[in-house]
Amino acid sequence: MSRVALVTGGMGGLGEAVCIKLAALGYTVVTTYSPGSTKVEGWLAATRQMGYEFKAYECDVADYDSAQACVAKVVKEVGPIEVLVNNAGITRDMTFKKMDKPNWDAVMGTNLDSVFNMTKPVCDTMVERGWGRIINISSVNGQKGAFGQTNYSAAKAGMHGFTKALALEVARKGVTVNTISPGYIGTKMVMAIPQEVLDSKIIPQIPMARLGKPEEVAGLVAYLTSDEAAFVTGANIAINGGQHMY
Repeated sequence: MSRVALVTGGMGGLGEAVCIKLAALGYTVVTTYSPGSTKVEGWLAATRQMGYEFKAYECDVADYDSAQACVAKVVKEVGPIEVLVNNAGITRDMTFKKMDKPNWDAVMGTNLDSVFNMTKPVCDTMVERGWGRIINISSVNGQKGAFGQTNYSAAKAGMHGFTKALALEVARKGVTVNTISPGYIGTKMVMAIPQEVLDSKIIPQIPMARLGKPEEVAGLVAYLTSDEAAFVTGANIAINGGQHMY
């Protein structure tokens, strides 16, 4: 029986690349989708045409009870979760002067609270089984900050604090916990930025002079899930084309 990998937000550009990479390596891949999503059947059909049979479960990752119920259903119907990729994320960008509590809470809930909500119901089982991989997808802006992203930068930085503390607790149990901090990757979210902004303000900051590819991040995720990465834990691995060297 293949190992089960759960990828939150797996229908987005980066999440889809992670799902495809893990499936290609033989994992049984499960993803979550937000309540009310209208893209589920279309995405499953499209990826099926590509040769992949993913499973998708409704889950509000920002809600603890929803996360508990989702994981319980996955375990019952698919099997114990051995790889968890906390990838779900949103932005609500604005200067701090304009930031209101709902936009702060929305980002903290989806980007940071979700890490606790999804990890809590799977971690103990990983420890009991003596093997597990927890990978938290953060951001370069969690390392260096970004104008207009106090909420997003705080949430993404908090993810790595969580990573380091949990990594210490489970290090002797065969479970690793790591953070990946991508820079600007050519996903739908990034490509929605006006081209003139990309060309004049973002790409000039990147020594490699290009956006990253989702497949490059997915390859790093794949390595961290492997047995060869068993000695890597508590790390925050940058993949940003040299934009920020930390």
